[in-house]
Amino acid sequence: MASKLDVEIHLDAKDIGDTIKEGNKATSQNKAKAMIFLRYHLHEGLKVEYLTVKDPQIIWSNLKERITSQLKLCGEKITDAEMLEKTYSTFHANNIVLQTQYREKGFKKYSELISCLLVAE
Repeated sequence: MASKLDVEIHLDAKDIGDTIKEGNKATSQNKAKAMIFLRYHLHEGLKVEYLTVKDPQIIWSNLKERITSQLKLCGEKITDAEMLEKTYSTFHANNIVLQTQYREKGFKKYSELISCLLVAE
């Protein structure tokens, strides 16, 4: 699938970016347009998993939380705080100031940090 940022930009360009936001009031036609795009870019194995889902916000939310779900299936109970800490610890030693800046932003959810890092990249 395209990167998270690519998907958000594309949906915004088509004026259907709100379809993946929680609590949105998107029309069924706009949801269908977003679903076409998301399904087109989903890996074949995931298409089957989301075959009966008609709401793009549900798919989007599920994809964002997928890493955590996979870890839980392996018998690990991983919290957002642990995932955040693990990510911070992977910063190169030359980027300690950058690591500190990201820590000071006070992210509570792993997906929020990843979104910010993707935008910065």
